[in-house]
Formats: sequence, C-alpha cells, structure tokens
Amino acid sequence: MDFTRPLDVAALAKKKSFFLLGPRATGKSFLIRQQLGDQAVVIDLLRSDIYLRLSVNPGLLESLIEGGRPGRSSPIVIDEVQKLPSLLDEVHRLIEERRMRFILTGSSARKLKRGHANLLGGRAWTAHLHPLTYPEIPRFDLLRFLRYGGLPPVVLSDEPEEELHAYVRTYLHEEIQAEGLVRRLPAFSRFLTTAALTNGQMLNFAKIGNDAGLPAATVREHYFLLEDTLVGFLLPAWVKSKKRKAISTAKFYFFDTGVTHALAGTKVLDRNSDLYGRSFEQWLAMELRAYLDYRRHHEPLCYWRSVADHEVDFVIGDHTAIEVKATRRVTGSDLRGLEALAEEKIVRRLFLVSEDPVETKRGSIRCLPWKRFLDELWGDQIAEI
Repeated sequence: MDFTRPLDVAALAKKKSFFLLGPRATGKSFLIRQQLGDQAVVIDLLRSDIYLRLSVNPGLLESLIEGGRPGRSSPIVIDEVQKLPSLLDEVHRLIEERRMRFILTGSSARKLKRGHANLLGGRAWTAHLHPLTYPEIPRFDLLRFLRYGGLPPVVLSDEPEEELHAYVRTYLHEEIQAEGLVRRLPAFSRFLTTAALTNGQMLNFAKIGNDAGLPAATVREHYFLLEDTLVGFLLPAWVKSKKRKAISTAKFYFFDTGVTHALAGTKVLDRNSDLYGRSFEQWLAMELRAYLDYRRHHEPLCYWRSVADHEVDFVIGDHTAIEVKATRRVTGSDLRGLEALAEEKIVRRLFLVSEDPVETKRGSIRCLPWKRFLDELWGDQIAEI
C-alpha cells in the first residue's frame, strides 16, 4: 500500500534547498522516490562505497552529482547527511556558485548541531516528516493506532508489536551505540523506560533520575539526546495568562504512541485505563504537530497549566486552545480548564475533543468528536493561522 503524504517535497524543491528531517522509518527516502522518481540525483550515505569516497575527499561531491544528473534543474538528494557533516561546506559552495538545489535528509540533528556543522545560514529551509496521520490511513482504526502508532512499516505489518521492538533495538544500537552518543547503554535503556512511563507529564529531572538510577544532570542530557535524534519533542508551557499565574515547566512526548508503548513495556491498552487517555492525548499532539509542520505554519504548540492546577492540553499560538478527553460523554468538569483560560480573553477559539459522538457548544467552547475535529483540522478550519 502506498500512502499519500501531505508533505510535497517536489514543490519545496522547486523553491529552495531544504533539510528533510524525521525519525527513522517515517519514510523519507520512499517519499523522495515516490515524488521525484528519476528526476533527482541521490547521494546515499548509507552506501559504504559512497560514504568512504566522500569522507576522504568531500570535493568529489560535485563530480558525483554531474555524473548522475538528468538535467540542470534536477534537485540533489543527500540521504542521511548527518553521517558526513563535512559535506555541508561543499553543499554551501554549490548552492552559491552553481545554484544547485539540495534535499538533505536526516534522522538525527545531533551530529550536525554538536559538531558545529555548516547549517547553510538561511540558504536552506527545514521540513519534517512525521509518522502517518489520520487522513493518510484508509479505514483508520483508532484503538490499533493508539496501541501501535503510525510508523509505515508498523501500520502495514501483521505483527506490529514485533516491528516496534525491532525498531527500538535499531534505535538503541544504530543511532545511539554505533554513534557513541551515550557511554552506558544499559543505563540509557533504563532511562528510556522511565521516560516512556512518564510520557506527556511535566519534566522533573530529579524524580526521573531517582526512578532510573541516574543523576538529574544526566537525565537532562538524555532528554536533549531524544530531541536531537527526533524520537521525542518538548511541549513548552504557554505563560501569557494574567489572571492565573502559569507554570513554566515543559512537558515531553515521544514522537509515536507505538514506540512509547514498546519502550514502556505495554502489553495491553485497556479502553478504560488512564494509559488509554494518555495515549489519546499523545496522538492528538502528534496530529497537531504534523499539521503545523506540513502546512508550514510557524506557530508554537504549547500547553497551559496554572499554579492552581487549571490545565489545557494544547495551545496554538495565542489563538486556539484544545483540551483532549478520552471520555465517551462530556460533562461540565471536562470544561474547567478551557473555561479558566477563556477568562483571560486572549485565546479566541476553544475546543474540547473527545470520543463523545455528540457535537455540542457550551458557551464559547465547541465540543467535537475526534473525527469531526480532525476533519476540520486537516481541512484548515480549526486554527486561525
């Protein structure tokens, strides 16, 4: 099955060079083949012969491009560019001197950021590829998605749990151990389990360190590593409320519900459990984040919580707030966070998204079934951007 992805790399490549970043197995290489076919030159750094030649002499890049370029306007793809950051100096030169356009794919920004690589200083945009989203999957099965996530190989598999465990092992051994990103892999594995069990909660490095048997400073560094290798993201706090003082501590989410469960050792996702509700919330975070990236909306995605424990799960910019509840029947208590935020008179659009099949409006708050909300989101009817 071929999925139709919302990210149009062919259209982006006509405008400017760009980094295409995304976790392993989200389908970056497949997307480029699907959309560009033989119209692009592909320099695959996973090929040992190509990698060795360019690592010895990055200046060979230009001749490799000319040897396989079907036309002067063809984009050049460098796959897994983080494996050879020194190539970016050559890319910079070729953009400036030859007006070449590049698509630079990667599953980790760590070596680029920590190695002080040439990030092309505004000569390249950045695009992100995410796991599959609701509109991309025919006959979308919510329970299956919450349990196993949206990585294409997992969605297509008859044995999704095996695929997820293989993915986690690959991440640990290829991305972490092979690159020497941590000194002690067993300790990092313990941290991953603890981080998965606290997914979606406010970060408390000392507490997580106690649970994982690690110093708080090490825990902080490990979270930065998860961000840099694109398997998780920080959700910052929205702190512009005046009537109710806001907490400024960020939350952390893994990029995929299935990967979270694999790391946490989840066996069964019970519809009536708290874990189900947290997975439902994480999934909506994934959808919102993917939507903002694919539509090129450069708006922050945050959450809001007051010191008095009023909370709203997601705030887009300063204009749209979304509370997520896995309940099948919305009650007044589900609205308290949104009602408190509405009193600030800053955020204009307020939504409660749930599994309640009945759409209602309570004051300024629209209560929508999740399908209706996502249809409107991906139809560009939710966020006023």
